[in-house]
Amino acid sequence: MIKPALRLVLRLPIAALLFLSTNASADEPLVPGTSEFISKVGDDFEDPNWGYKYNNPKNSQELDGEARNPGGYSTNGRWFEGPLRGQPDLLKRVPTPEGGLPGSEGALLMRSLYTGTPGRPSGHSQQDDLIVNVRKRMGGLIPVGWLPSVVVRVYFPPFEEWENRTGNTFALRLGMRGSRPNGETEVEEYWPGMFVYFRSENPRKGTPASAYFIIRSDRSGRDFKGPDIVETGWWTLGMSCTADGQVHYYAKPGIEDLSSEDRIYSQFPYGFRGRNLETFFFDLIGGDNGRTWSTSWIIDDPSLYLARQPRATPQAARRRSKRR
Repeated sequence: MIKPALRLVLRLPIAALLFLSTNASADEPLVPGTSEFISKVGDDFEDPNWGYKYNNPKNSQELDGEARNPGGYSTNGRWFEGPLRGQPDLLKRVPTPEGGLPGSEGALLMRSLYTGTPGRPSGHSQQDDLIVNVRKRMGGLIPVGWLPSVVVRVYFPPFEEWENRTGNTFALRLGMRGSRPNGETEVEEYWPGMFVYFRSENPRKGTPASAYFIIRSDRSGRDFKGPDIVETGWWTLGMSCTADGQVHYYAKPGIEDLSSEDRIYSQFPYGFRGRNLETFFFDLIGGDNGRTWSTSWIIDDPSLYLARQPRATPQAARRRSKRR
């Protein structure tokens, strides 16, 4: 049985309080998922024939300079392997775990044995990426003035089923382009995100397994501790962008829609003022020892929303509700 998700202990970091107190003129945060659903981006995994073409060996350009093209991709054209890191070793449509979105029959399982260079375990934490095909399906970058946001439901397995390793294990991230607010005009890529950090059980010290969110990042590019993950089960995660270039981070236990009370943080990550959203993606992080599989993560209904558009577009449609 799935343990019911308990309340999230939201503890706004001191850095966030300082940011809010000194940026009164900043744009109001945008609650992810409260605007118009873009049906041609994301996935609901309801197709029983959902599949993925791996094209192994996977990429590891960030580690060894090897971009092994062509990369992997989903057969529905909604996902692809990134050029810097490979996709998870196992991507499989599975029945939606108990307590998921009403009417949902399928979700996506992701897991890896080798999270670094294929066949060459490093013995250190490495990560795989699974990227949502946003840019191609939208026909270009999304200006932050369109107020984009993303939402996903994530199933957190019971702690005893997690990889027995202390460190990051999963993340929701945005692929952004922006510039420094100090007058520089050069546009650079950056990748803010929400990581799940696991502390494995330590019998000698008598400390149980636990987990919490890590937020990437403050203005200096430093990660910091976010809310504790009090229980396992389904969670709803979301991130949004506003026209001033900020990124806003949200999380709550359960499957209900996000609200303003679920905001963790608002910031200009790395000191960038965002200009465009290029994509969103998921990190799967494992010990890369060639023996131990990463934690099994399951996601459902990763979705893109836009609050503004210059004109009506054919890809925009109201969210098809599974609550029937």
